[in-house]
Amino acid sequence: MSQSVQRVEADLLISITDLKKNPSAAFDAAETQAVAVLNHNKVVGYIISPVAWEGMLEVLDDMHIVEMLNSQKIGRA
Repeated sequence: MSQSVQRVEADLLISITDLKKNPSAAFDAAETQAVAVLNHNKVVGYIISPVAWEGMLEVLDDMHIVEMLNSQKIGRA
């Protein structure tokens, strides 16, 4: 029997069942760190704060700008 190990990118975990029982606790915890949501011991999603989400979008936007600038430099070389 082959089993693959799934990587979990959060220190806090919550099951779907517990999330349904008390969603506000999961969202409160997500204010300080990411919370992985599990269904049958597999990650099905993450809960993060709006501040963390906006920070990730800013980093992605910055990466996109750097990529565009680098491609312009290559085109001029």
